[in-house]
Amino acid sequence: MAIAKTIEIVASSAVGVEAAVKAGVAKVSETVKNIQGVWVKDVKGVVSDGAITEWRVTMAVTFVVD
Repeated sequence: MAIAKTIEIVASSAVGVEAAVKAGVAKVSETVKNIQGVWVKDVKGVVSDGAITEWRVTMAVTFVVD
């Protein structure tokens, strides 16, 4: 039987939402092993002078516990 755990993280990127998700997963995978999936729970844009300057994603990362 496998046991899974979920953690919530926030990641950002000036490029776009997909880049923010990939950056978040890459950073978490430096210390967390056996990542099985990610659920993007929220997306926010930071606006400056009428333009989006940064995308922020809140996501749940699920991994299997050894």
